[in-house]
Amino acid sequence: MSIISIILVLIIAFFAGLEGILDQFQFHQPIISCTLIGLVTGHLTAGIILGGTIQMMALGWANIGAAVAPDAALAGVSAAIIMVQSGNFDTKGITVAFSTAIPLSVAGLFLTMIVRTISVGIVHGADAEAAKGNFAGLERFHFIALFLQGIRIVVPALALILVPTQSVQDALNAMPAWLTDGMAIGGGMVVAVGYALVINMMASREVWPFFAIGFALAAVTNLTLIALGAIGLALALIYLNLSKMGGNGNGSGGNSGSTDPIGDILNEY
Repeated sequence: MSIISIILVLIIAFFAGLEGILDQFQFHQPIISCTLIGLVTGHLTAGIILGGTIQMMALGWANIGAAVAPDAALAGVSAAIIMVQSGNFDTKGITVAFSTAIPLSVAGLFLTMIVRTISVGIVHGADAEAAKGNFAGLERFHFIALFLQGIRIVVPALALILVPTQSVQDALNAMPAWLTDGMAIGGGMVVAVGYALVINMMASREVWPFFAIGFALAAVTNLTLIALGAIGLALALIYLNLSKMGGNGNGSGGNSGSTDPIGDILNEY
């Protein structure tokens, strides 16, 4: 990679680390980070494919109580860098890069633990500044905490970039077929589980017919992604209009016969 590309990749990695906490512009999502890294390194198509594949896996990642999910930001950034460093942008290269995302995302939990441990001291410092009424000092501690979140992704990203390209290629080529195939199969199973969790959350008697229609339309090879998106948008608008016209008990204000609890909550608002 050129110097400019390296700088841009590190900036993307920094914002991906920030967004893991801020969760506003979604830079930490693999579909965004991999696409941007692919763009700044001149491999946009491969970046989109890699990001979309990892994103399907990350759909099932969520923090539940004290259980912290694998680091999606590090998974996307590191896998994209490994793909670029390997110089292989075909299906095999993307599969190998995708396979490395799983162990790296789990390893990222160690960095998360370090940053959150340091943040305990930062919180106490912010409390002290707040007690003195020093808003400038309070903001300073907030920015320090955010800076550490960005550095959490920048450091491993820089380490991967500094590894010579030839060394990365030799290491990937030295991996036996049973290892790469096994990692790819395992990653595919994680993708299926993540997608199943999302379907389980949104599945209801009202939306299953639309899922079946979309599943059938996706098999039509003549339809582009734009066409599928337009059809999906049209079906969503049809569903919303029909639910307003006759899905609420003819305007009685209740949803006693509904099997969609999330829809019931939303309708109350």
